[in-house]
Amino acid sequence: MNMSFAAFCGSLVVSNLLVANAVAQTTNSDTETVVVTATRTPTPEAQVASSITVVTAADIAAKQAQTLPDALQDVPGLNVVQSGGPGEQTSIFMRGTDSNHVKVLVDGIDVGDPSSPNGAFDFGQFLTPDIERIEILRGPQSGLYGSDAIGGVINIITKSGSGPAQFTADVEGGSFDTFNQSGSVSGSTGPFHYAADIEHFHAGATPVTPLDLLTPGEAPLDDSYNNVTGSTKLGYDVTDNFDLGLVARYTNTQLLFTGDNYNVFPFTGVPDSSHDQTDTLQYYSRATGHLVLFDGFFEQTVGLAYSSISSTDFSPDGPTSYYSGDRVKLDWQGNLRFSNDEILVLGAEYGRDEIRLPVSAETTTDSGYAELQSAFGGNFFNTISIRYDDNDQFGSAVTWRVAPAFLIAATGTKLKASIGTGFKAPTLSQMFENFPSFGFFGDPSLRPETSLGYDFGFEQSLWGDKVQFGATYFRNNIKNLIDDNSTFTSYANVGRAETDGVESYVSYQPIETLTLRADYTFTEANDEILDQELLRRPKNKVSVDAKWQATRDLSFDASLLYVGPWLDVPRDSAILEETAPGYTTANIAASYDLTDQFTLYGRVDNIFDDHSQDPIGFLRPSRGFYAGIKARI
Repeated sequence: MNMSFAAFCGSLVVSNLLVANAVAQTTNSDTETVVVTATRTPTPEAQVASSITVVTAADIAAKQAQTLPDALQDVPGLNVVQSGGPGEQTSIFMRGTDSNHVKVLVDGIDVGDPSSPNGAFDFGQFLTPDIERIEILRGPQSGLYGSDAIGGVINIITKSGSGPAQFTADVEGGSFDTFNQSGSVSGSTGPFHYAADIEHFHAGATPVTPLDLLTPGEAPLDDSYNNVTGSTKLGYDVTDNFDLGLVARYTNTQLLFTGDNYNVFPFTGVPDSSHDQTDTLQYYSRATGHLVLFDGFFEQTVGLAYSSISSTDFSPDGPTSYYSGDRVKLDWQGNLRFSNDEILVLGAEYGRDEIRLPVSAETTTDSGYAELQSAFGGNFFNTISIRYDDNDQFGSAVTWRVAPAFLIAATGTKLKASIGTGFKAPTLSQMFENFPSFGFFGDPSLRPETSLGYDFGFEQSLWGDKVQFGATYFRNNIKNLIDDNSTFTSYANVGRAETDGVESYVSYQPIETLTLRADYTFTEANDEILDQELLRRPKNKVSVDAKWQATRDLSFDASLLYVGPWLDVPRDSAILEETAPGYTTANIAASYDLTDQFTLYGRVDNIFDDHSQDPIGFLRPSRGFYAGIKARI
């Protein structure tokens, strides 16, 4: 669970595109949200026992969040850690588990990085303009999603097109030489529906390095980040019961940042005197065919996904590093709807992960899963799932999950619980990448990390849903964690960890135009071998948000985030640990519709100009002012 020696040296499929569209809608009740990630089929959120948070395009627009870390930082159960400003490496720790224990999907594509040492997805490279919704599913989910889902699943669904052609354009500027633009076109004509987006994000002068890390007289270097992203989602309805779909995404980024000079011995975290640079190139795509038979009794989808991630790291103090990997996944899912109360979901997958740089290696996995979704009497709902994964390197893994929920309509009460297992496969880097000059070698015999987790809680609504509150207790026991062996010459399955805590919330809508919400998460995460807290897992997190539609044209969103102290390894020390003091940030955003076609907006981030470090040695962005205009045709 701590920083590995190699890292120090080296520096789902959603059932189909129609389902992805469906989850953005509601059921017959205007207040009943439908989610898909918890069961892999569209299900009213009230019937889902698993802990899930939905972040919609409207939520993102209200906060004016331009990047994925900004959109997720308030979500309960998550700790978002970004090593500096926009574009820097960004990790998410869900319910106290590791940063590579989160399965991340984009339109059914597994976007974890097979070329990185720990296989985790870098959230810092993802922009938000084309996001329709994000579903954050907490708790071990390998019973449906396989490897990586020990902490949970984050499912990103992008926007689709329908109806007459619509065009949007957006321009924003502000502090830190920020200059962002985006444009989109979407709609449908006959059986063909389409959506395409182009996005550009630029931040050119972000202070990141604390002054006390610099040598006397050394001037700090500001970070600079540039991101160009293009995406599309296409669909064609061949017949009333058969359709084809295609999603594709391209991202090209350049980050200039202040790295650390590893030529200084002993290493004390001395910043480089000139910029390091990281360039990344990412491709994601998935094609689907979707067929419905026997008046909806049998629905099936076949998908083929391909992703490729390449990065180049330039350092003024050492050789250039190259990382490159890709993933191919073929999947099938069939839904048998015996009745509205009984749905059987069956699925099969074949996946191949490959890295080409810094070493050449590959692994394949064959998988199958089944889920039974049941309802009894209109107030008891249960989901049971089981999955089998067979990997050509470590062998097989069987995982499962049970999630019952009970609704008491007369009192507006929901009781819920879940229990399940998870696993994280060893990465290709951990198995095959060697560092002979340091006497460190990969271990092809590594076994998967495993977990058993459960949660239980309640949700309560009062006064016609004007007041809602709830709490969920969670616990996760993780074994076979991959860490350095006792002689620091390779990896081994030597770690154990335990995480537990409570996620709670309360929301209040005093009037139709004003919504108030507060979330509190308490987390304890401990290394069971060393008997100490895990790094970068704060015990306390509080987020408060207020949305106010002041007039038909004018709206406001104000938010406050408090993250309590946590244990960390400072940037200027590779061994010593210390407690970071925590931080509080507040943001406010306003939007005004000048006409039906034009909207003027602006925001202030970090109003109180908090100068905290997260992680230690990396400054969070100081107070910033931004404004922009959006056009819709």
